Amino acid sequence: MTASDRALALTQVAAAAADAKQGEDLVALDVSGPLPLADVFLLVTGRNERNVQAIASEVEDQMILAGAKPLRREGRAEGRWILLDFGDVVVHVFHEEERLFYSLERLWKDCPAIPLDLNDTAAPAS
Repeated sequence: MTASDRALALTQVAAAAADAKQGEDLVALDVSGPLPLADVFLLVTGRNERNVQAIASEVEDQMILAGAKPLRREGRAEGRWILLDFGDVVVHVFHEEERLFYSLERLWKDCPAIPLDLNDTAAPAS
């Protein structure tokens, strides 16, 4: 089983939103095989609690604009690990320390990575 086209499109929306708020180490995993409740996990790292909250807010805003309904939000007050559940796509926005500690990439290592199309607007290095 593979992620649906809608889930893949929403993953790109969420990734672009996270990238716009300086989200780092973006990884999208196709979890549709082992996990019947979601197609994609998007993992994002923020530098501090405030950045984690800003990333999560932007992701939620852009996903709503794209027609995705947020089903659940967890962890917003603490700003250490915010989970945004949009049904087919679940976005995990981590503080750096929590990302290392929980290491979801290791837990879901058998799931294929989904390429993310992030337009790098930074000037190329000389």
